[in-house]
Amino acid sequence: MTAPSSATSWLDEIPAQLADIEQAHLLRRRRVVQPGGGARLMVDGQQMLAFCSNDYLGLASHPALAEAAREATHTFGVGSGGSPLVSGHSAANDALEHELAAYVQLPRALYFYAGYATNTGIIPALVGAGDALFSDALNHACLIDGARLSRATIHRYPHADLVALEALLAASPARRKLVVSDAVFSMDGDLIDIPALLALCERYDALLLLDDAHGFGVLGPQGRGSLAHTGLTGTAASRRVLYMATLGKAAGVAGAFVAGNATLIEWLLQKTRTYIFATAAPPLLAAALRQSLVLMAAADDRREHLRQRIAQLRTGLATLLGAAPGAQGWQLLPSHTAVQALVVGSNEAALALMESLRQSGLWVPAIRPPTVPVGTARLRIALSAAHTEDDVDQLLQALHRYAAECTATAQA
Repeated sequence: MTAPSSATSWLDEIPAQLADIEQAHLLRRRRVVQPGGGARLMVDGQQMLAFCSNDYLGLASHPALAEAAREATHTFGVGSGGSPLVSGHSAANDALEHELAAYVQLPRALYFYAGYATNTGIIPALVGAGDALFSDALNHACLIDGARLSRATIHRYPHADLVALEALLAASPARRKLVVSDAVFSMDGDLIDIPALLALCERYDALLLLDDAHGFGVLGPQGRGSLAHTGLTGTAASRRVLYMATLGKAAGVAGAFVAGNATLIEWLLQKTRTYIFATAAPPLLAAALRQSLVLMAAADDRREHLRQRIAQLRTGLATLLGAAPGAQGWQLLPSHTAVQALVVGSNEAALALMESLRQSGLWVPAIRPPTVPVGTARLRIALSAAHTEDDVDQLLQALHRYAAECTATAQA
């Protein structure tokens, strides 16, 4: 039977829809990049001082990681060849899991090829139809998508509002409850009150899943992460906490892991579809990550340097926001982490500021909806141990110049 013809196809609507996205200043473009040394990148052939990388400790280009990966290719080759439950769980991947668990001081860890796949897989393995899931309003997209895939009843509570969360937990008749939250929020940079979250989970018989993508390697003793930062690992670890972190940020490589109670980790190994039905991460990456853990444990000097750059930036921006009329309406969100959010308001304003910085050789991304709420478009300034004092000064001077230009334009 021949399908009925139509004057127009839904495919013909896509160009106009793309044009609408561009008109709203929401069109996103990829840039071709190459390492340029330190915090610099070659972006579309132009050298830029980058404040957009999550390489918080500056380890992504460390020669020891490259050498570990190179050596691993001689033993393991390049690909893993199969799912972890078939033939893909190499000796390198197995050793990495043990070392990750030891590093974060939790009983057991499970290593995944990507952070997005971790959260979208483990949440449906933990809860399903008839269960209740409680999600912070500013959670990362992978937590949101994992929640939707689970088919559990989703309760979204205002960001960091634990009073509202408790009311939802108390009202829920579900037997199985899961609270999911970022530890450090990726677009605001603030750290959630983990002990208070855990206390609520203890009170209401809930499980807590923490995504520490932006705290792992940076916070806590020896960079062991946000959970260790609050003293809730080792002998103080709770069976109610699953700790997830990515390995492509401070660790400088790729992938992710989830750690916690050994029985829960075994459950995830048996039930997580994104683990069972996907090819395992290549052993060469596991080898590089094993070396990264050694470097992170000994990187207190890098973490201290990063803390100094954070303080330098916040002090400089406080001066700017207090003295420059052209910066009126800008807001620096509270954060003591490597993620510093400068909210400027509209999409157009954020893009204009980003373009001004680009012309000064600075790459600082404008973050717009739906990544952040409407009206809160911002520069997401990501600091790294690779940044020097002069690098941060260069950014501050460029922001001061732009604010002065805005003032002059307004007065003309």
